[in-house]
Amino acid sequence: MIQSIEPKDYIEGFGVCPGFYLFEGAVAVAQGVSFTVHSQGAASCELLLYHRKAAEPYAILPFPSSYKIGSVYSMLVFGLDVEEFEYAYRLDGPYDPAKGLLFDKKHVLLDPYAKAVTGQSTWGKRVSANGYRARVVKNYFDWGRDERPKIPMEELVIYEMHVRGFTRMAKDVNAPGTFKGIQEKIPYLKDLGVNAIELMPIFEFDELSECRFVDGKELMNYWGYNTVSFFAPNTSYASAIEYNREGTELKELVKTLHENGIEVILDVVFNHTAEGDENGQFISFKGFDNNIYYLLTPEGKYHNFSGCGNTMNCNHPIVQNMIVDCLRYWVSAYRIDGFRFDLASILGRNEEGRPMEKPPLLRAIAQDPLLRDTKLIAEAWDAGGLYQVGNFPAFKRWSEWNGRYRDEMREYLKGGLWCGKWAAQRLIGSPDIYDPVIRGRNASINFITCHDGFTLYDLYSYNEKHNEANGWNNGDGSNDNRSWNCGVEGETEDPRVLGLRRRMIKNACAVLMTSRGIPMFLSGDEFCNSQYGNNNAYCQDNEVSWLDWDLLGKNQDIYGFFRYMIHFRKKHPCIQGLLDRAKCGLPKVSLHGEMPWESDYGEVARVIAAMFAGYEEARGQDDIVYVLVNAYWEPVEVELPGLPDRMKWKLAVNTGMTGIGYYEELKTLETNRILAEGRSVIILTLS
Repeated sequence: MIQSIEPKDYIEGFGVCPGFYLFEGAVAVAQGVSFTVHSQGAASCELLLYHRKAAEPYAILPFPSSYKIGSVYSMLVFGLDVEEFEYAYRLDGPYDPAKGLLFDKKHVLLDPYAKAVTGQSTWGKRVSANGYRARVVKNYFDWGRDERPKIPMEELVIYEMHVRGFTRMAKDVNAPGTFKGIQEKIPYLKDLGVNAIELMPIFEFDELSECRFVDGKELMNYWGYNTVSFFAPNTSYASAIEYNREGTELKELVKTLHENGIEVILDVVFNHTAEGDENGQFISFKGFDNNIYYLLTPEGKYHNFSGCGNTMNCNHPIVQNMIVDCLRYWVSAYRIDGFRFDLASILGRNEEGRPMEKPPLLRAIAQDPLLRDTKLIAEAWDAGGLYQVGNFPAFKRWSEWNGRYRDEMREYLKGGLWCGKWAAQRLIGSPDIYDPVIRGRNASINFITCHDGFTLYDLYSYNEKHNEANGWNNGDGSNDNRSWNCGVEGETEDPRVLGLRRRMIKNACAVLMTSRGIPMFLSGDEFCNSQYGNNNAYCQDNEVSWLDWDLLGKNQDIYGFFRYMIHFRKKHPCIQGLLDRAKCGLPKVSLHGEMPWESDYGEVARVIAAMFAGYEEARGQDDIVYVLVNAYWEPVEVELPGLPDRMKWKLAVNTGMTGIGYYEELKTLETNRILAEGRSVIILTLS
């Protein structure tokens, strides 16, 4: 029998009773709101209720000692209208920094499980000087018959974007810089052919942290890698204020993307928070259980494996549970399809900061039933020197950003012929670092560019980074760019240099889209967007980081090439390794050089080539693709592998030819020899 809920006590005039101990955060019911938090070290806890935007609370409700089970405080407050209040907490307890205990009743603390955060709903404008508070969210969104696309991992083409920067300068968008702005651009994404977008951080963050002025320009934390609240969407990414319905616009975006066959992957930051080091602010975790949520030295100082002042203690059971709860929430409440974990190696460190062989957090995420169909992508390194590309604890579920693909493919494509033997391995899925039996074919997320580093246009326009506008005397950002300016640093009107740059961009695109593994590229690369040589634009909320959509019209040939290559990849499942062995007897994958079947590249490899083959049952024929990369600066004549059964090679792509670089109507070759122009990529398939 279900018993009615009634007040058991009265505090400050409010009827209360013990709340829902098993449900963290604030949960609205017909009678009121249940508030549940936990702290192992606190001696007492108070709930603060505020009228919207008020400086002082209109009610302070201490949790009775009888409302605490273990270290969990839970209280249901009757008669509350969720649209009329905001809430926060104050905790009291021991203050001993050497032991990591920082309890101080003067700190007003944000609920670690807050589903919506107040205080900064307009981008770049702090509307409240009263700190962060939480609101209760009404989850009435109608998903209808929405189903996640569940695109097989190997079929993804991932498009990385920043919510604000993607449409901030788009003239055809009514809500630039917002979730709705992305929704307006869905026809563009469909035409391009991408089927997954990876959103840079959208958890509530403080873009005004470390705000400063350099040469008259305001710089802020534009990228958003400084999480304030893990369960709440960034309210400034919504086009309108969504009081108590925070996240509605994001849900509408996800639903519409799903209807158009596009998945949503979130870039999530669990390795550190916006609270910083010993000099940082108290937002939430420091005040609840500083010595549990963060990795601390024996002296109570913060380990800094993140490079951002603190490091989360991810494999403590409490933190582990919170992270898993968070992922489950985003999958269930927002229908998110996957996650890319920033500095994911931190998620595998123990409470002393040492790497673990089988981290319980990574295993829990991999084996959680609600996350079963969710893509898991690790940035398999951290700022503390732990580099795990190829060795990340995967539990047969995790994929990795393949940093070696980026570095070695960049090196080879710009003419580092010594790197050919490694680039060839990257081309065929990196079997040398990802055992095909243990890790399968989905381990490698291949990328040449991402938000962190040069854009693709800048990769072939600058030899050196140009981060002077960041205000750090060009000392920030990576010095290992493996870029090449094609003869002139920066902008030029030299047609020879410009032509070479366009060829190099097409080469990179062609190789990325025909490499085994999952391709990912940075938004704007498909139309030569530039950051003017800035390879660390984390603070540039301006034209440096915003996509210049005028370039789309000026660079239609590059856009057309990207579009062609994406659709070419989709038409040839042999690239993805999805097919059974070819009927003609060719192996599923093979490496070649200037002569067929030669794969001993030695110390210098002018040409590398890969052939993918398989039998496509739906079409009743073999699918064969041959990818040839000439990184040498002079033409090289190459002999192609012979084909059985009177088959002939057809030319699909030749970036060395004059014009757009691809053939809508494939060109049949009458000979097994072909001239590869200097610095070019040739792609062949069956006639």
